[in-house]
Amino acid sequence: MSGVNEIRSSFLDYFKANGHEVVASSPLVPRNDPTLMFTNAGMVQFKNVFTGLEHRPYATAATSQKCVRAGGKHNDLDNVGYTARHHTFFEMLGNFSFGDYFKDRAIELAWNLITREFGIDRNRLLVTVYHTDDEAFDLWRKIAGLPEDRIIRIATNDNFWAMGDTGPCGPCSEIFYDHGDHIWGGPPGSADEDGDRFIEIWNLVFMQFEQISAGERLNLPRPSIDTGMGLERVAALLQGKHDNYDIDLFQRLIAASVELTGVPAEGKNRASHRVIADHLRSSAFLIADGVLPATVGRGYVLRRIMRRAMRHAHLLGAQEPLMYRLLPVLVAEMGRAYPELVRAESMIAETLKLEEISFRRTLVRGLGLLDEATAEIGEGGRLDGEVAFKLYDTYGFPLDLTQDALRPRGISVDTDAFATAMDRQKAEARANWSGSGDAATEAIWYELRDRIGATEFLGYETEQAEGVIGALVRDGKEIASASAGESVDLVVNQTPFYGESGGQMGDCGTISGEGFKLEVTDTQKRGDGVFVHRARVTEGTVSKDKPVLLEVDHGRRSRIRANHSATHLLHEALREVLGTHVAQKGSLVAPERLRFDISHGKPVSAVELAEVETMANEIIRQNSPVTTRLMAVDDAIAEGAMALFGEKYGDEVRVVSMGTGISGAKANRPYSVELCGGTHVRATGDIGLVKVLSDSGVSAGVRRIEALTGEAARRYLIEQDERLRELAAMLKVQPADVAGRVEALMDERKKLERELAEAKKKLALGGSATGGDESRDVGGVKYLGKVVHGVAPKDLKGLVDAGKASVGSGVVAFVGVGEDGKASVAIGVTDDLTARLSAVDLVRAASEALGGKGGGGRADMAQAGGPDGDKADAAIEAVAAAIG
Repeated sequence: MSGVNEIRSSFLDYFKANGHEVVASSPLVPRNDPTLMFTNAGMVQFKNVFTGLEHRPYATAATSQKCVRAGGKHNDLDNVGYTARHHTFFEMLGNFSFGDYFKDRAIELAWNLITREFGIDRNRLLVTVYHTDDEAFDLWRKIAGLPEDRIIRIATNDNFWAMGDTGPCGPCSEIFYDHGDHIWGGPPGSADEDGDRFIEIWNLVFMQFEQISAGERLNLPRPSIDTGMGLERVAALLQGKHDNYDIDLFQRLIAASVELTGVPAEGKNRASHRVIADHLRSSAFLIADGVLPATVGRGYVLRRIMRRAMRHAHLLGAQEPLMYRLLPVLVAEMGRAYPELVRAESMIAETLKLEEISFRRTLVRGLGLLDEATAEIGEGGRLDGEVAFKLYDTYGFPLDLTQDALRPRGISVDTDAFATAMDRQKAEARANWSGSGDAATEAIWYELRDRIGATEFLGYETEQAEGVIGALVRDGKEIASASAGESVDLVVNQTPFYGESGGQMGDCGTISGEGFKLEVTDTQKRGDGVFVHRARVTEGTVSKDKPVLLEVDHGRRSRIRANHSATHLLHEALREVLGTHVAQKGSLVAPERLRFDISHGKPVSAVELAEVETMANEIIRQNSPVTTRLMAVDDAIAEGAMALFGEKYGDEVRVVSMGTGISGAKANRPYSVELCGGTHVRATGDIGLVKVLSDSGVSAGVRRIEALTGEAARRYLIEQDERLRELAAMLKVQPADVAGRVEALMDERKKLERELAEAKKKLALGGSATGGDESRDVGGVKYLGKVVHGVAPKDLKGLVDAGKASVGSGVVAFVGVGEDGKASVAIGVTDDLTARLSAVDLVRAASEALGGKGGGGRADMAQAGGPDGDKADAAIEAVAAAIG
C-alpha cells in the first residue's frame, strides 16, 4: 500500500471503519465562502457546520478534498516546479468531528493510522502543540507514548488556528516526520526549522473556542475536530521519497511529458516537466468544476496557471499543443477517485488545446518583442514598466509572464510604472463612459466594474452560493443601505443568478444575510460583466460589505433551462424539416413558455409542425448528456456550430451540444450544436416533453414558433384532452369519433344551408322556383324590382339569374336588407338589352340611393351596396328611373 490511489482509499476506509461518513470532495469554487478564491482546505465545505448554520445527518466525516492555492493570499504559483513540495493543486486528507469526539479520540485515530495502518516508524515522528495546551501535551504522552523532548510547544500562531478575526478557533497539533540527519534542517521552533529534514505531514485542529472580539474568547459548547494531511506528502513518505514530484502519480505524468517532448527531465528541464505535471492537474480540475479561462477573477488565475505550463512546454521545444495530449494520463490516474474528470474530459481537452494554440501566437510575438526591448539590459537591470504595459495591452502578454521570462536573465520589471500605465488606461476608459441619456445611466456599472471587478458567475454549476455585497444602487447612484419595503439593485462579488442575455430571462430568488432578506425579481448584465440583482428588501436593513447567501429559485430556473434547451432542439428540427435556410432571429426563454423567430418565407404547415415536434421529442427521449465545450469562435463555426442572429461573441465561446442524430446527415452525430452562454439541462430527458403550439407571421420572411415544455406541456395536453372529452359528451360519441361526427354535422349544415337558400330564393320569387311574372313595363322594358330580407349578399346574384329567366327579356334588380340595417343590391340585364342598358350604370344609381358610392361588374350583371337599408324601395325606383 504505497500508490497514491491506495493511500487515499486506505485513509477513507480507515475512518469509515471508525464510524465516519465518507463525504465527496466539494468543488474547487467554494459555494459557502465568498472570501476564498478557491477551496484551499478540507474544512471549507464544512464551514457552516462548524459555525452551527448548517446541520448534516452525521456527526463525524472524512474526505479527500481537492485544493488549489494559486491566487490571493494562498499563492504558491511562482515556487511550483522549483521546490520539493509546492503545488498549485493538492489533495487534503482529513477527518472531522462536529461536536462528537475531541482531542483524545482525534490523537488516537491519527496515531493508529500513521503507525499501524501506514506503518510509519514512530521513532521518526515528533509533534507540536500550542504552548498553553497542556491537555494535548499530556494526551500525546499517554496515547502515543512520545517522550517530552519530541512534543514541542510552539508559542506562535502557526499552532493556533482561527477562521477569521471572529468565530471558531483553537490550538493545533502538527505531526512531523524526521527524514534523517543527512538532510539539512532542524525541528519546528528551532533556528533551522525551514530546512527539509523535518516535514509536517498532518495537522490536527482542536476547535474549542469562539473569538468574540480581539480581547474576548469563549469556550464552544461543542468542541470540534478539523484535520488535514497532504496526500502528496504522505505518499512521498510511504514511497521512500523526499520529493513530492518523485511519487508514482507525478512520475507517470512527467514520463508522459518526456515521451511527448523527447526531452529528459534532467538539469534545467527538470523544473519545466514538473510545472507541466502540476499545472495540468490544477487546470483540469478547475475546468471540470466550471472555471474557464478569462481576463478576470478565477478565470484569470486559471489562465495564468495554464499559460505558465504552456510556456514551459515551449521551453522544452514542444512544436504542437502539449497539455491536452497529457490529459488521458491524468484521467487514468485520478478519474476513478474524481469522476468529474471523466465526465468533463472532452471539454477539458478542448479548452486546453484552444488556450495553447492561442497562447503560442501570443508567446512567439511577445518573446520577440521582449528580446528587442531588453537587448541592451544586462543582469540586475530593469525593464521599463511602460514597455511591459505595452506588451500586456497591445499584444496580450501578461505581466507575470514577462517577469517569468526575464527571471533567468536576472532582469526585473518596473512594476510601479506598469501600475501607473494601467491606472492611466482605466482613467481614459472611465472618461469614455460618461455622457448623457443611456450612457450616463450605464456609467455607474462601468465605474463599479472598474472598482470592484466583474461578477464571478457560478450559475453553470450551482444554484446557491455565498457572496459579499460590493455595492447598493438606486436610480443610478450608490447608496449606503436599504430597508424593508425599499427596492434596490445589488452587486455581489460572485453569484449563481443568471443575468438576462441571449433571449434567456434573468433569474429570480432570494438574497439573505444576518438580519435581512431580499426578494430578487430580476437579474441583468451591465457594465461589461457586472451582474445586477434587482431586488426588494423584505426584512431588515441591508448594507454594503455584508456577507450574503444567494439562492436561485430552483423551480423557475429548471423550467427556463428546459425551455432554453428545447429551443435548440426545435431549431435543429426546423432546419431538417424546412431546410437549412432556417436561422433563428431572436428568442424569448421564459419559465412559462418559449418562443423564437426563424427565417422562413411561408407559413409552417400543421404536418410540418407535427414532424418538427416528433423529431425534438425523439431527442428528448434519448436522455443523452448535454455537453459544453470552450472553443475559438471560428473553430466552433467551422465544425458546424450555429451562431445565432444578433448575438455578440468573443474570441472564445461556449459550444453546447445535445442529442444524437437518428437519420440523414446527422445520423450518429451530435444533433444540435450551437454557440450559447445560457443555462441548460444536464440531459435531454430533463426537458420532459415539448409541445409546439403555433406558427405565426411576424414580418416578411420571419415566422414565430411558440411552444411549451415539461409540466406546462403536460398541463396543456390535459386541458386539450378535457375539452375533447367534453365535446364528445356533447356530441354523444366516443372521443375517437369526434372528428367523424363533426364532419357529418358540417355536411348536414351545408345541406341545410343550401335548402334554406333555395327556400329564400323561392320566397323572393313569389313562392316557386321561377316565380310568377311580377314585372312591370318601364319605357318599353320589363322591369322586375324587389326588396328582400334575410338573404345574404352572395345569394342575390342567384335571385337575379332566376329573375332574368322569368322575365325572358328585361332588367331584374334585387335589394337585400341585412339585420345590421345595411343593404346590398344586384342588378341583371338580359343579353338582348346590354347594348342599350348597362347593369353597371343601373347599380350605381341604386347604390347612390342607398347612400353608397357606386359599384361594379359587367353589362349583364353588377353589384353594389349602401349603408342605408331604409332606402331599399327608393333604390328600386332609382333603377326604374334610370331605365326610363
